[in-house]
Amino acid sequence: MKNIAIVTVALMTFFMVGCNDKPDSELGHNEENTTTEKMESEGDAHGEHNEEEEGGHNEEEGEEGVVMLSNDQIETVGLKTKLLEKRNLGNNIKVTGRLELFPQDKANISPFMGGNVRSIKVIEGDKVRKGEVLAYLEHPDIISMQQEYQEKNDELVFLKQDFERKKILFDKGVSSGKEFQMAQSKFRSTTSSVNGLRSKLRLLGINASKVEQGEIYSAIPITTPISGYVDEVMVSLGDYVAPQTKMFAVSDNSKIHLDLKVYEKDIPKVKEGQKIIFTVASKPDELLTAEVHSIGKTFEEDPKALHVHADIDNKNGELLPGMYVEGRIAEGQKSGYAVREDAIVKEGEQSYIFIVDEDEETEENTVKFRRIPVSTGVNDLGFVEINIPSEMAKNIRVVTVGAYTLSSEMVKGELEHGH
Repeated sequence: MKNIAIVTVALMTFFMVGCNDKPDSELGHNEENTTTEKMESEGDAHGEHNEEEEGGHNEEEGEEGVVMLSNDQIETVGLKTKLLEKRNLGNNIKVTGRLELFPQDKANISPFMGGNVRSIKVIEGDKVRKGEVLAYLEHPDIISMQQEYQEKNDELVFLKQDFERKKILFDKGVSSGKEFQMAQSKFRSTTSSVNGLRSKLRLLGINASKVEQGEIYSAIPITTPISGYVDEVMVSLGDYVAPQTKMFAVSDNSKIHLDLKVYEKDIPKVKEGQKIIFTVASKPDELLTAEVHSIGKTFEEDPKALHVHADIDNKNGELLPGMYVEGRIAEGQKSGYAVREDAIVKEGEQSYIFIVDEDEETEENTVKFRRIPVSTGVNDLGFVEINIPSEMAKNIRVVTVGAYTLSSEMVKGELEHGH
């Protein structure tokens, strides 16, 4: 029994040693294979991930100095573009002033006779013609004046006949000189009264001939003495309007002109007939033209300047009296490419503009904007002369509104790339 136990222990010991050697080898091999496969798998996945990251990063980075925006983004930020164009720029005399009307081209309309407003025929902004009725006034005195005219006119007919009869009798020596003189005086006095009343009725817009025939008007028309536009309506229905009280203001804006101030140092340079280029706040991108019509002869003391009047073309009536203007009286001009000041982005000493890059490979509904370095020249009336690279085509579209927004987007993209 003892021998059998010893043999059994020996066999078990040998078996355990053999099992431990073989599984260790196979386990080590399996772990190495598993680790290798895992590393290769992770490497492949990491490589694919890197490729995806590099691909996405390249797409996000794009080209240097380029910003891509969708049509919806362009509309949201309000970008505007315009073809690059040439403008006349030069060393001109800078002037400021207002759009004005000469006294004969505007009218403050008031009645010759007091009355109550019976009707109003216009509103502010209406276009009116010379002689057109703006309102009607009524008052008992208007009727009384017409009655007096009728009576005086009828009396004049009798006095004329009496005067002519007594003149004949006086010439024949039948009538005394005193009777003739009294008839003559009364006829002349009544004639004067009738003529005066007729003139008053004419001023009031009443037809005297029809009044002579017995027609009586209960109201008088208020008419405009010039053609133009109604600027103000100062009355309401039923208002009593005293004589010489302002009821309406009418202006003929087609006769508008520039009233500019020219400072003392520039006066010798200004001559009649010189061209003027100017802008108004309502149309900052549009250059308007005028011509020097007359130069004042009296200085204003503060500041010391002369008034210069210039004729402009305002056939469309869009320019209005009182508008502030900035202008240049042309001494000499040169033509060059120019953009609005807002279209230029400055970084340090370098100036840039953004243009639309017409790239055929651009995705649908996407616009590519490219930043272009430029040098600047004359600054005139809000426009800046630019010199673009010579190799560039000149029929390019420039971002006129939103250039700084594009610049911010470009900087934002660069920062994200750096991160």
